[in-house]
Parts: sequence; structure tokens; C-alpha cells
Amino acid sequence: MTTPTPMTHQDATAMLYRDAPSWDGKRTAAIGAVAFGSPEAGVELLSRAAAELRSEGLQALIGPMDGDTWHKYRLVSESDGTPPFALEPQSGPHDHAAFIAAGFTPISSYVSSRARLVDTIGEAPVSMAGVTVTAWDGQGAELLIGKLFDMSGSAFAGNRFFKPISREAFLELYRPLLPLLDPRHILFAYGPARQLVGFLFGMPDRGSATPTAILKTYASGLRGVGHLLADSYHRRALELGFTEVIHALMHEDNVSRQRSERHSASVFRRYALMGRDLGP
Repeated sequence: MTTPTPMTHQDATAMLYRDAPSWDGKRTAAIGAVAFGSPEAGVELLSRAAAELRSEGLQALIGPMDGDTWHKYRLVSESDGTPPFALEPQSGPHDHAAFIAAGFTPISSYVSSRARLVDTIGEAPVSMAGVTVTAWDGQGAELLIGKLFDMSGSAFAGNRFFKPISREAFLELYRPLLPLLDPRHILFAYGPARQLVGFLFGMPDRGSATPTAILKTYASGLRGVGHLLADSYHRRALELGFTEVIHALMHEDNVSRQRSERHSASVFRRYALMGRDLGP
């Protein structure tokens, strides 16, 4: 990722990234680290950024995004007012209105939902022939991050706005999270030859008033493994004394969203990545 350019206008600030993931094949920039003291200042800053990029030959501007989807991106577009959960993207009070008024529209939408854990599990645990699920033993944190990197690169490569990242950059992103990790909430799925076929990253929501587990993300290289991991996590969280689960940051069109709905999960937050076409 190249060095971003800072932008300011009155009490609005942002960072401009000129090497963002492409939006539908367009030459695309991203604007991130936004802080708008007022909607008017935010609109003016976004409009100036669009004009500057258009003059440079760029064709699209997306945001908020700190360069790529490995870093912070998305804004909160709708909320029930409940406090943010651990590692949830947060928005300033004027972000959504400023992007809309500056001519941006949602180009990718996401939701977080909440469910009672007892409603997420069936009578019998989900199983797959030849696949076993085990929790991380808490040893070898660097090796753990390396495993996540290897699986993430292949599992997420087909996602919209995916952009490859180096192993070292990935390690730098996840090292600060190590003190927050609870091994009981990190699951690995292994195939018959003990090859890694999936992982799930969860964590307790320590700021919640009720015992709540967060299913942050999971990835798999084999059909059905994601469902197996989610079921295993729900059961494990219930055994650990949690009563609710948050299904975090699901893309509107993902199968995980459909499964969450089947578990009677209720959406409590919506998010959007915004985009503006800058013309040819």
C-alpha cells in the first residue's frame, strides 16, 4: 500500500489512497480515516477529493476505506443504538450524511445480527466425514497468524474488492490483536490428511451487559466446512456460559447471512461501503 495523502477542510480530515482495490474494473482511489466535524465540511472535503482524482485520470472513489479491506472500511448506515461490539467498525455522526450528499451511493452492504445461542443449534451436532474441528491450543501465536494468512488468501480471493497482502503486512495487522485472543474461541478444521480446510475466529464481547460471543469471521476451502465450524462454535460458546452470539459483519449476499436468519438472528446494525463514479 502506497503512502496516503492527508486532506483537510475546516474541521474535516481524511486520508486519500490512490492504489485502492478496483471497483468494477475502474481505476479506483479510496478515502479513509475520515473525521467530519460537520456534514457541510465533510461534503466539501469529499467533493474536493473527487475533483482532484478526476483531474489525475482516476475513474472512481470508494470509502470509507483505509486503503484496502484488510484495514478499516465501511460506515454504519443504520443502527438500533446499542453500543459497539469488540472490533466493530464505527462511524462519526456525520459520515453517512456527508457521503450521501457528496454523491456517493452504497456499493457493498453488510449487517451484524444477534441471536440467542440456544436458537442456533439443532438436536444433533453438524458433522462431516473425515473433517475434525479443534480449538487452538494457545501455543505458537506467530504460527497461528501464518495459518490464518494462508487460508485467508485463498478463501477470500474471490471476494469483491479483494487485494492481496504480504505475509509480513498481515502479521503486522494481527500482532496487536494477540492479547485479545482467547484460544477457546479460535477453531481449526482439518481434513483426512490433517490438512487445514477451514478456520473460525471468534471472541468474547467483554463490554456486553449479557454474556455474548462474537463470531467474527470464518473461511473454508471445502464446501460445508463453514457450516460445521459455525455450529461447533455455537455449541462451544454455550458450554462456556455465553447466552448470545453476534454474527458480525456479514455481506448481505453471503450464505452466512442466510444461515444467520434461519437461526432467528435479528439484524441490529447495517454498514455500507460507498462509491462515486468519477467518469471516464
